[in-house]
Parts: sequence; structure tokens; C-alpha cells
Amino acid sequence: MTSSAPSYRLSDVMMTESSPFSFSLIVPLYRSEETIDKLVTRLEGLDFHSAWQAIFIDDGSPDQSYNVLCRRLNKSPLNAVVIRHTRNFGEHQAVLTGYRHAEGEYFINIDDDLQNPPEEAIRLLDYAKDNDLDVTYGNHICKKHNIFRNLGSVFAKLTARWLLDLPNSYYLSSFRCVKRLVAEKITCINGPYVYLDGLLSQVTTRIGSLDVRHDPRDAGSSGYNLRRLVRLWLVILTSFSLMPLRFASLIGIGASLIGAVSLAYILISSLFGRLDVAGWASVISSILFFGGIQCLLLGMVGEYIGRIYLTVSGKPQAHIRNLAWYGKMKSPVKAQSLHVMSTI
Repeated sequence: MTSSAPSYRLSDVMMTESSPFSFSLIVPLYRSEETIDKLVTRLEGLDFHSAWQAIFIDDGSPDQSYNVLCRRLNKSPLNAVVIRHTRNFGEHQAVLTGYRHAEGEYFINIDDDLQNPPEEAIRLLDYAKDNDLDVTYGNHICKKHNIFRNLGSVFAKLTARWLLDLPNSYYLSSFRCVKRLVAEKITCINGPYVYLDGLLSQVTTRIGSLDVRHDPRDAGSSGYNLRRLVRLWLVILTSFSLMPLRFASLIGIGASLIGAVSLAYILISSLFGRLDVAGWASVISSILFFGGIQCLLLGMVGEYIGRIYLTVSGKPQAHIRNLAWYGKMKSPVKAQSLHVMSTI
């Protein structure tokens, strides 16, 4: 059977157990077969004084990422869980799946391309603990993405700050450290449209950032193309604020006022015999302009209604094909309890 990701959490299986790990490293994977070996090697070299775990989520990679990772982990001492989605659902959905299976006191998610150095995750964790922060973002001092990706990210983040009413001091990035208490709150969200930073901002205001290194991409290219960036922008726009609808109302009020003033002008001019015959060009231009605005606003309302329909009709946030445990994660009770629920 197919299991929807929001239907359970690893912590539900053993509610009374305290966390055996200091932190969980959440790593979404997509087209990552070229970087996996180096990624696991870097993780094996992390110098940390207590136990931690790695959670890998293969988000429907069309290449051999899953098989390459499993073969590599068979020779690795890492405590790891490998989760495989049935298809590509998106980075934010993959991270949320990882949160549901993580057991650390803090959850730190990094990219699979090593642009977020795993060594910087330890600094992020220490900073979060020292400053008692619920969410800590890695502030990339010098971003190594291409120009297109940087522009798209900047636009999405500006939209998020505007719609979510976030302070300008908040630096939003995919390199984040989240306290377990806060992460578990957002794992209860089972809607198909996920934007992690929006969910986190609704749970806590203890949010900070730390300057971190951002390395060039080790191999391959970014999975974020124009279509994915637009989809992310639409999620931010329609899932966390009514401001677009209120803006549409303001446009409607403004257009009505302009129409009322124009009507008054025409009436007064006709009474005094000063009304000239207007050209057809201005009439057609006005009709096209206001007709375009109406279509735009109807499309905006339709986007909201469509998303409501898909959410109510049960569009899945994610489905899990199977899970695999490595290292000390081979716990018979937990493994068997979750394996039955999540395997196709």
C-alpha cells in the first residue's frame, strides 16, 4: 500500500523515548548520484562529540541516486535513514518528510550538492544553542549560485518578507537549524502546498542567522528552473496571506472611483454643451486595459479556489515508497513499525 507522508512520525512509535541524537542532518536528494560519494565522505569526517544521525530523502530522482547512496552507506559507519519518495514532490516536502523521521534535538538541513559545507552545520548548531534560538539560518556571505538562480531566490524571499511580515533582519535560506520542538509543530501540517519558512515563522519568533560559507556546486546543475521558482513563488503568494485578494479589492475600488469621476465629468460636460466625440482608439484601449485587469483578478481568485479544492480533495503532500536503516539506526521495533506503514 501507499503511505502518505503526513500520516505518521517516527516519534509516534516511541513517544516515551528521549532523543538518542544531538542533531539530525536532513539531506534532500535529487539527481545526486555524482555527489553522493563525496557527500557521505564529508559527513563521515564531521568532528562532533556526541551521536548524531543523517536523514536522506530521495525525492523521486530519475537517476541512480538511491542505489548509489545505499551501496555507499553499506560501507559507512554513519547512523542513517534513507527515505525514498514515489515521485518528485519538491524540496520543502522532502525536508518535511525528513523532519517526521528525525530523532535529534535539532534538525539541520543541507543541500546535496555540498554548497552548504557540512562542517558549517556544527557552527550553526552551536550558535543556535548559545543564543537559545528556535530557528537559525545560514547567511551565505557570498552566494555561488548562477545569476538566474540568485535573482529568482531574491524575488521569492522579498515576496515572503512582504507577505509574511518578516523583519528585514531575517535571512531566509535552505541551510537552517530548527529546534525539535518547533519542527514537530509544523510536521502536523498535511496540506500539499508547503513553504517551510512560512510555517516556521507562524510557530516562533526566536529566529536568527549566522554568516556561513557557501561553496561552488561540486557537480551537476541546480534543480530549480524557472517553472519551479514560479511554483514556489505562487505557494508563498497564495498559501500564507490574503494580501493578494485585498490588493485585488483595492484595485477594484480604485477602478470604480476612476469610473465614477469619468462619469461625473461626462455628465457635467454634456450639460454645458462641451462634450466632444472621443476617438475609438481611447475607448478600445480602456476596454482592453480594464478587461485585462478583470481577467488577472479572476485568475488570482481562481488560484485560491483551485488550491482549496486540491487540498480538500486530498492531494498528497508526499508518498513514501520505502525506508532503509543503516548503522545504529537498525532498531527492530522502530524499523518494523514504520516499514509496514510506508512500503509500496
